[in-house]
Amino acid sequence: MLAIKNLVKEYVPGKPVLRGISLDIEGSDITAIIGPSGTGKSTLIRCINRLVEPTAGEIVFEGRDVVQLSGSELRLARSRIGMVFQEYNLVERLSVMENLLTGCLGKTSAWKAFMRKFDADDICRAWEMLEIVGLTGFANARADSLSGGQRQRVGISRAVMQRPALLLADEPTSSLDPKTSVEIMELLARVAETKNIPVIINMHDVDLARRFAKRIIGMAGGHVVYDGPPDGLSDDVLKTIYGGESWLH
Repeated sequence: MLAIKNLVKEYVPGKPVLRGISLDIEGSDITAIIGPSGTGKSTLIRCINRLVEPTAGEIVFEGRDVVQLSGSELRLARSRIGMVFQEYNLVERLSVMENLLTGCLGKTSAWKAFMRKFDADDICRAWEMLEIVGLTGFANARADSLSGGQRQRVGISRAVMQRPALLLADEPTSSLDPKTSVEIMELLARVAETKNIPVIINMHDVDLARRFAKRIIGMAGGHVVYDGPPDGLSDDVLKTIYGGESWLH
């Protein structure tokens, strides 16, 4: 599904944030990327769909190197990769339903989108998604009237509306309370299972990662220092990822 090979990213020449990352992602499970702030987790996620331009390396998705794509080919690849943002990235003045339908823009003509004339099957799917995430009663509510947890549910639903083959989530729970964070992770796990797609989540909460991810990738200093199951996250491994030990207990 996804093969990352020797990925390097430098925002400043000679000072790499990612230092030759190589990973293979497949299946339909949650993969959590953990590590301290500044170690390149978000950069890695955003390189996959070219929101951040890699400096070197390959990102092979569905048999094609995304790094080499441009124009319509890049737009097509991006339409196959759903993205859930920490800051939700909703169109605040649009309704919940309209925000969901923007997930169809990759296969809807600009004129139809401008006129808000979406296909009947897309509208039907949007209603189904609202029911799944428990927001049926908010279809006509403006996005800026929602709580943080509701906004994130809309963001996830919009990403799923793309019919993606891969879902990326960049710190989707960092601004949410503990109860809502669990609910959002449950929703992402349900998406992975029911839609049969891999979900890659960049996150800070180690306990949530342990609870929901089948695979955990620990990063430190721009390198992968752990790649394995949740039960392999011993205190020694966590110290390698985060440094120190006073925070562990």
